[in-house]
Amino acid sequence: MKLALIGSGKIIMMALDALKTIQGIELVALCVRPESEEKGAALCQQFAIAKLYTDYQTLLQDDEVDTVYIGLPNHLHYQYTQQALMADKHVICEKPFTPHWAQLQKLIALSQKRNLFLFEAITSIHTPEFAIIQQNIDKIGEIKAIQGNYSQYSSRYNDYLQGRVHGAFDPKQAGGALYDINLYNIYLLVALMGKPENSQYICNKGFNGIDTSGIFTAQYATATASCMGAKDSASPGFFIIQGTKGYIQVHGAPSLCQKVEVCIDGKTSTVIRDESINHMVYEFAYFRDQIASQKHQQSSELLELALNVSQVLTQGRENVGLVFE
Repeated sequence: MKLALIGSGKIIMMALDALKTIQGIELVALCVRPESEEKGAALCQQFAIAKLYTDYQTLLQDDEVDTVYIGLPNHLHYQYTQQALMADKHVICEKPFTPHWAQLQKLIALSQKRNLFLFEAITSIHTPEFAIIQQNIDKIGEIKAIQGNYSQYSSRYNDYLQGRVHGAFDPKQAGGALYDINLYNIYLLVALMGKPENSQYICNKGFNGIDTSGIFTAQYATATASCMGAKDSASPGFFIIQGTKGYIQVHGAPSLCQKVEVCIDGKTSTVIRDESINHMVYEFAYFRDQIASQKHQQSSELLELALNVSQVLTQGRENVGLVFE
């Protein structure tokens, strides 16, 4: 994989840290805004990136680049992904894929038409610990309840209370608790249980209509689910699946899936991933291997999962009248 990174924010810094430990991925280029050129030059020097671009269209004309990683604000994902696919680049796009379900349908159709790989960068489902959940979920009996909570007091919330709106709280930039943080709960839920029979979202709204916190509920044939996500308050993170013979619990942030406890018939085992391991290494290794193999079956299944999650998110947003441009 010959990779170009798009952006220079926190998620790009995390990606750079992960990529320095992964074999088989060559960092070819970095693309930043013109006003961030100095920062981009420093990153290129620090991480031995050969090329720096301040114009996205020029980068897309670089034949050495075969894959782009889009680490930009939510509202730019659709546009930048579409342009990259049209330039015959594979795309890794940060979550959420797109603010609208219909947009994601268009991107998937375009990637399939051009025989390109398209990935959503969801860290949790590529970790070894998530595989442990999958291996044990049938052993805890009939599933009856699922609970998730991912709540962090946002560093931007105090500004928001003073009327200064950053992207994380801006409907025009597809912000809010559902798409930014509760998405991780919902991704685990749909990945493990499938699309719910019905679902509902209720939320606390700020002065501009954005959801600062909220609860997503879902109904399955034999189980109910509740997913809490908040940017206006804090709580210990967890995700727990309750069955008639036991439970499986993710301790800590559902996005990391770092510590998993499995209890079956009263017997408990726990797996904890080393905190020094950057959780993004697993997803990038997966993307690398999929592109190298040129086998689209697994990636197509993940795109189907992404579509289901996107549809659920869109319905939840519509429940509360939250409008994204």
